[in-house]
Order: sequence, then structure tokens, then C-alpha cells
Amino acid sequence: MRQLPVLIAGLSLSLSAFAATSDSWNVPVNVKKLDNGLTVIVSPDHTSPTVGVSVVYHVGMRLEPRNRTGFAHLFEHLMFQGTPNAPKGVFDKTITGGGGRNNRSTRPDFTNYIETAPVSSIESILWLEADRMKTLDFNQKTLKNQQDVVKEEIRVNVKNQPYGGFMWIDINQQAFQKWENNHDGYGSFEDLEGASLDDVRNFHRDYYGPNNAVLAISGDVTPAQGFALAQKYFAAIPKRPTPPPTDFSEPLNTAEKRIEQSDALAQVPAIAAGWKMPARGSHDLAPMAVLGELLAGGDASLLYQGLVKGREVALNIENLYGLTSPWEFDGPTLFTVFALYKPTGNADTVLKGIDEEIAKVAAGGVDPATLKRIKTRMLANWYNTLESFMDRADTLAKLQTLWGDANVANQIPGWIEGVTSEDIQRVARTYLTRANRTVIDRKPVAKTAAVAAPAAAPAAPTPVKN
Repeated sequence: MRQLPVLIAGLSLSLSAFAATSDSWNVPVNVKKLDNGLTVIVSPDHTSPTVGVSVVYHVGMRLEPRNRTGFAHLFEHLMFQGTPNAPKGVFDKTITGGGGRNNRSTRPDFTNYIETAPVSSIESILWLEADRMKTLDFNQKTLKNQQDVVKEEIRVNVKNQPYGGFMWIDINQQAFQKWENNHDGYGSFEDLEGASLDDVRNFHRDYYGPNNAVLAISGDVTPAQGFALAQKYFAAIPKRPTPPPTDFSEPLNTAEKRIEQSDALAQVPAIAAGWKMPARGSHDLAPMAVLGELLAGGDASLLYQGLVKGREVALNIENLYGLTSPWEFDGPTLFTVFALYKPTGNADTVLKGIDEEIAKVAAGGVDPATLKRIKTRMLANWYNTLESFMDRADTLAKLQTLWGDANVANQIPGWIEGVTSEDIQRVARTYLTRANRTVIDRKPVAKTAAVAAPAAAPAAPTPVKN
């Protein structure tokens, strides 16, 4: 259930001031909704004459059309191909020419567009963002060009990379039952090529209206200035109907899934083990986040010390919360542990080590000193994120989009601090079970000394499949 936005007014504090005066830091969060449904957040901080801007749309891979896998990602690219008022190239040149930079990403539950620049550029940034919220330059040439760009990105980042993203693409396909949760968000070539101009127009109409977006401004601007600029550039954009909500909820899994894959580019085998996480807003979410850090958050984590340094059965340990953080999702998500392991070893040995470390936590919890260290690390990372104006704007916009309340940014530290050893034991026993686990064992293809005959021109690459 969405919470109502909370309006927070307060003094701006730099992190240095925070460190010197207090054990907590409340980020200023001022929220206003325009008549067209656009939610605007302003977080003033006058420590630097710069601003960060984020526009987050509540659509991502999970809501893209059926038979159009990868469409949300494709559309993210199309947002930079110009409008009738600002042709292709104007957006980037205007921002970088003014000393700024910009970025964007597509995730399961949102697509975000972010910029940072001197405060003198804020009106140009907002004009550009409002302009492409109104409409795009829909044309076949641009669509074909960006279809090719996305396909090349898939070749580079997935098909021609060792392991090919199996720890987030393939494992989702195995762990989840519903199409919204288990399809390949990067997209199949067939689906990408099948996208039409009508698909593009309809997607912009349905999901890129102001009532499906959050605009956040952080930095050297007052709330009154930020709201006035949002009104000036965005208020005239009419709200548009959005498609009805989709039920993509899923229960925890009840039987372990094990899959073995081959990898022609990998030098050593790898394993990915994923468990369905607590739902966003669950009382188990913060303990799960702390447990994930305890198990696989860096070289001091239990799995690194136990499997890499201790048993020496793994070469590395990494963790993932889907494609986001443990706080930024709005549907079924996996906590995944990814590890390379020695060619002389096997997946069962690695899994046995993982299970043993989880069992220790489930049975005995975590000692106070270790728990304090984990919390301190998590809080430091959280506050460091909020210090950057661009990252702060983006975090607030995403939390408003997903939770309905940007002030969650000020609640998360308290949630982390409130996690107890007993909480960690409970979530370990509930979620990190064998029945709720999906495992992919990715093994290198054995190399041969035979010299292949010259091949004919290669066919188009096929989508990543299990």
C-alpha cells in the first residue's frame, strides 16, 4: 500500500556538519503535487552552487508489453533521440556544454533520467525534461537506429561477455513464475526488431505522462524556487491515463531449482544462488538488507571469509538485490549470491559452504560487535549516496515513486539501526532456505585443439536462453 507523501522542512546539512554535530542526518524533503499529477520534490543544500535533477517514471522491465521484451530499455534510448523542439543531440550538448553531465537507467520498476550541473543551468535542464515528457520525434529511422544500438549493447554486455549476466537475467527466468517477473528485460532480438512506431507512441502516451512521474531537484535551490520552476515548465503538460495495475506478486518458492549451463567464454566455473526476498514494506526487509551485507558485503563478510579465505572453495563473492538496492523495488525480487569457483571444485561444495554459513546465523545470530560494524558500513554508504546532489535527487525520486513517500530516505537509517540479531535469525530461517532457492551452475566449455574450417557468414545472434 502506498503511503501519503510527508512534507519535511529543515535546515540543509553537509555530511561534514552531520559528522561533527549528530549521529543522524535528516535530508530536507519538500513535496508538492501539481494539478497534472506530477510529484515534485525539492531538497535544498547550499553547500555548492550546483543542482541535481532526477525524473523517474514508474515503468520498467516488469511493465513492458508482452512480446516486446527489452522495450522499456529500448525506449530509454529513444528518449535521447530528440523532439520536434529539440532535435537529436541538443539534450546532451546543452547539459555538457553548461558544465553538467547526465545519465539514465532502466530497472524492473522504474526508468530514471538524471542530471547534475551548475545551478545556472537548472532552467535549461527542466525545459529539456519537460519537452521530452510532452512528446518525442517519432520516426522510423530513429527507431531502427536505436534497435540496432540496443542489439549491439546486448552483444557486448551479454552475448560476448563471460557469464553473460546469468546471475540476474537467467536466474530470474528460473526463479519466478509470472511473465512480468521472469522475462529477459534486456530483450530478445526478435522482440526488439518487432517494435513499431505505434508501440513507441503508445508507450510514451501510457507511461511517460506527468502523473506517472516524479521530478526531484536537490542542491542550491529553495523549495519555493524549485516548485515555481516545476510549475513553469511542467504544469501545462496534460495528465494521461495509465494502464490498470498488474498483479505480479508471487509467494516464496517451495522447492529448490537447480540448472546447469555451459559458457564458451568463461575461464572458470561460476555459481549464482538466488532466494526470493521479503516484499517492499515488509517488516523483514531491513533485516534482510542487513543479513545480505553480513553474508556477502565485502571482504569482511561471512561468505568471503568462510568460502574464499577459509575453505578456499570460491574465488570471489558478490551479492545482488535484483538490479537495484534492497530499498528500490516494487515487486518480487531476488537476493542473489554470485561466486566464481575453482575448476577443480564443484557447485555442491560451494553451496555446502553457503548453507553452513547461513545455518550458523540462523542458529546463533550475530554478535554485537559484528552487527554494529555492519550497520555502520551500511549507514556510511547510505549517507554517502545522499551527499551527491544528483544521487540524492535520484534516490528521493525513486523512493517517492516506489514507496509513495520520499521521506523513506530519512527512515531507512532508523530501520537499519533497529535490526536485532533475532531479526536476522528470523529472516535467515524464513527466506534463505533450500526450498526458496534457485541455483545456476555455469561451467566453461571444454576447449579443443582442433582447428575449425573457415565459417560462413554468421547468422544473427539468438536471444539468451536457458
